[in-house]
Amino acid sequence: MRLGLGLDFWSSSRLELPLKRILLAERLGFDSVWSAEVYGADAITPLAFLAAHTRYLRLGSSVAQIPARPPTTTAMQFATLDALAPGRVVCGLGLSGPQVAEGWYGQPWGRPSARLRDYVTIVRKVFQRESPVVHDGSEIRLPYNGPGAIGSGKSLKSILHPNAELPIFLAAGGPANVRLTAEVADGWLPLGYTPDSSHLYEADLAEGLRRSGRTMADLEVQTGTTIRITNDVRATLDAMKPAVAMRVGGYGSRDHNFHRDAMVRRGFGEVAERITELFTAGRRNEASAAVPDDYVDDGALIGSPDRIAERFDAWGSTAATGLTIRPSSVEEMELMARLAGCEPRSDVVVPDGPAF
Repeated sequence: MRLGLGLDFWSSSRLELPLKRILLAERLGFDSVWSAEVYGADAITPLAFLAAHTRYLRLGSSVAQIPARPPTTTAMQFATLDALAPGRVVCGLGLSGPQVAEGWYGQPWGRPSARLRDYVTIVRKVFQRESPVVHDGSEIRLPYNGPGAIGSGKSLKSILHPNAELPIFLAAGGPANVRLTAEVADGWLPLGYTPDSSHLYEADLAEGLRRSGRTMADLEVQTGTTIRITNDVRATLDAMKPAVAMRVGGYGSRDHNFHRDAMVRRGFGEVAERITELFTAGRRNEASAAVPDDYVDDGALIGSPDRIAERFDAWGSTAATGLTIRPSSVEEMELMARLAGCEPRSDVVVPDGPAF
């Protein structure tokens, strides 16, 4: 199992990269480090900084939002990043949601699955550089010939010669986009994927792979889990519930909330509805209390090192090839590296000082 280190600078008012923690992950044998963006710090610039400070870690976005950039701009940025860190870059893409797409980026939500297909196709054409980029999709067209066009658009080919095999991962949770991911992407960044729910995605993955003539061996699955060493499992679960209630009840809109959809898919439909009602009514403590223990605990690695080791084994029965974690201590990082069988890198120098 490959280990990834997740970075949460996207949620902070100031950009502060935990460089010592990142270098410690590299020394311990972690495979990757992952950035993200919402409507603050962007996901790609910090990876360029890390390209200069790391030697082995794959540098991935989980995710760069597709409404934020035209597909050719995304291809340019990741191709540039890959030139700085050859073979270490993962272009992780996601749709975001209609509130951010239309409210922050000023882009139409449109038909998201069709837009995602067009977007990935164009990014690949830039990477592969086989001919000037032309695309006549249902959502995106190059050259542009829509409203406001003067008819002078020219098909172009990247001046930079990118890595033609630069991997593209897609964040997806709903059936249509899971099928699309398995069909066109190199990797999947799932939402709501746990040992107990992994079977829910098998049919859609199989269908997408069938369309492209591939197997699961051709698709990486980089999912995430929570790691906490503690003597009080219940208190830790309770501390996690407000964030779950916020995502289920407060993210997106009534009609578009991918986190609520994920809870419904996992068989907690009535609970999801109740959390939404309580949260939107301002009863946030009650909304948090309505989150079931087993919903939070499924797939999480919480408790003593022995309990964590036992629960880690459950991930071996899933299609996950990698786990992204957000540890709170060096002890948790070291434990996960041991459980995952990471090979330490003795030539990585970690500066003195606290990692957390």
